[in-house]
Amino acid sequence: MFNKILIANRGEIACRIIRTARRLGILTTAVYSDADRNALHVSMADDAVHIGPSAASESYLLIEKIIAAAQKTQAQAIHPGYGFLSENTHLAQACNDNGIVFIGPSSQAIEAMGSKASAKNIMLNAGVPLVPGYHDADQQPETLKSAAQSIGYPVLLKASAGGGGKGMRIVNSDDEFDTALIAAKREALSSFGDDRMLIEKYLSTSRHVEVQILCDSHGNSVYLADRDCSLQRRYQKIIEEAPAPNLPNNVRKKMGQAAIKAAKAIDYQGVGTIEFLLDTSPADQDNHTFYFMEMNTRLQVEHPVTEMITGMDLVEWQLRVANSERLSFTQSDIRVTGHAFEARIYAEDCDNHFLPTSGTITRLEQPLQSPQLRIDTGVVCGDEVSVYYDPMIAKLVCWGDNRQQALAQLASALTSYRIGGITHNIAFLYSLATHPSFQRAKLATHFIQTEEQSLFYQSDERTRQCLAIAALCLTLDNALNFSQHNVRQANTSSTAIANKDLDSPWSKIGSWRLNQKNISLLTIEFHQQQYTISVESVSTFGQQQFVVDVMDTLVNISLEKQEKNTGSEAGSHFTINLDGRRLCFQLQHDGSAASHQNNAQAYTVFMDTGAFHFFGIADGGDQQNERESQHGLLAPMNGTILECLVRVDTVVKKGTPLIIMEAMKMEHTILAPNEGKVTDFHFDAGDMVQGGSALLAFEASETSL
Repeated sequence: MFNKILIANRGEIACRIIRTARRLGILTTAVYSDADRNALHVSMADDAVHIGPSAASESYLLIEKIIAAAQKTQAQAIHPGYGFLSENTHLAQACNDNGIVFIGPSSQAIEAMGSKASAKNIMLNAGVPLVPGYHDADQQPETLKSAAQSIGYPVLLKASAGGGGKGMRIVNSDDEFDTALIAAKREALSSFGDDRMLIEKYLSTSRHVEVQILCDSHGNSVYLADRDCSLQRRYQKIIEEAPAPNLPNNVRKKMGQAAIKAAKAIDYQGVGTIEFLLDTSPADQDNHTFYFMEMNTRLQVEHPVTEMITGMDLVEWQLRVANSERLSFTQSDIRVTGHAFEARIYAEDCDNHFLPTSGTITRLEQPLQSPQLRIDTGVVCGDEVSVYYDPMIAKLVCWGDNRQQALAQLASALTSYRIGGITHNIAFLYSLATHPSFQRAKLATHFIQTEEQSLFYQSDERTRQCLAIAALCLTLDNALNFSQHNVRQANTSSTAIANKDLDSPWSKIGSWRLNQKNISLLTIEFHQQQYTISVESVSTFGQQQFVVDVMDTLVNISLEKQEKNTGSEAGSHFTINLDGRRLCFQLQHDGSAASHQNNAQAYTVFMDTGAFHFFGIADGGDQQNERESQHGLLAPMNGTILECLVRVDTVVKKGTPLIIMEAMKMEHTILAPNEGKVTDFHFDAGDMVQGGSALLAFEASETSL
């Protein structure tokens, strides 16, 4: 076995590889950029080498620096992790040329699967079923458009060299094709340095099911069950599970055999994944057809769920195969036990089209790990989620005897995962995990779009209920020992509140005034909108009762039970009666929201029917309202301006694309909020902008006001 390996990656995957290497007695070398100088993977490794500035293009993507670091530290092998150079033929070849073992397949195998178009041709010759599509060399726009017409809309444009959802667009008609092609090619070129495209028939009723394979250098191959990765946003996975539920045994076996056939077609060695689309349109599950989508010639992000149900360490087997060892088992030895889920915890704003966010983690409390609960992470409290890299914070992995138990474990763990200082997706993950359709395994790649209304509480009734609960939580702020800075109370200045001695009995009075009603005025931000809500306390005979005026409706709430969590300074369980309906929920205080103005405090409420975020806004909300009045024409986060799309003073319709910016390798288009005209662009193409900066000046037409 190797004495020392270099890990050409960062974050959670680097930390995860280090843990296995340490267990096997292998020393590790980490590499790091300026942004990662104090990162967790650097402190965990036995050795570390600085390789350049923060941008990945100047550090983690420079092969010569990776090779030089390995030579400098006398590492015998390089593990690429996933992303960055993990599927780069040049790194694999450079390792071979310099007498370093590449912990992965041969450069020839990577090259064969690196181009999705090439991969499809190989699979076609190997007899692996393919989705109808176009994957030829002619990349003229008119040729691609003609192919889309022949295939029949809707179609999916995909970057031939791509992955991770980048360079992909669904096209529903000829009218959309040209714009979608330009955007997909631009994103592909930015992400992969290659703007070649392929086209596939878009299956509107399908599941994303993949098969984990393991092959040694002696001709032995096995498949390690399967995974369902259908829950996706922005074409990127968010919750994965293994094994894939409701998959008939005959389909499961055929899929595994097809995966081995695909691996043998390129003489594959190491750990890899064959991804399939499962067409669920036939009513009879036994007749469901699956199609080859792509092969990942690396370790997958979601590999832990396979490890949980098979008991295998896939990183260990990557190391053993790279060391020319034989597999010590055959297909008949593979045993699947129980069920596992992985939830990807991201710094992202789910209420704003899942845009990635950045900032400093000011609070981090994780569930206790056990044989049934695993957390793969690369951050600690105080770390910055940088704009330079993927915004994933951690992977929460839960196991149970069956799917129902594993899902309950996942939901429970999410309620005790606390992250402060940045906007994150924990509430949304909880809403997914507790969604009735997901609990019944009604899976599809468009699940989130289909269930959008129930996931985001868009009805007035649901919004009113959430706001009433949020207002109650802020009203009880004192009793929970949370900050009072987020409460704007009637007849009381924010300065006086800020200067209160919270241990003084006078701080418990709240809005009580002699001969006046006990009313608090609160400013709450929910789903990017601000609401002013009044709460009247009408407590009698020791029972706490409240009348909440929210959205011009009076809501009556009585507090039946309040139980503070033990061992934590924030978080309580409540039982309330809301207009005659008994509700139970758990409140979590996430601390100050650095991305918000006016000392906003972030909270999460977990209920049986899902979870939601809200922010308590302190006095000074008028400044925030003024910012909101700019019609959302603000940079959603730090990024780069790609293109200004219209001429100044040209009248445009509502919804017209005005400017495109790139952040974390994803494009974001700013749309016209009304009919009107851009009177000035504050930035030019290529300019870097700070999140929250006004991008342009817009003048709405009088008829649209």
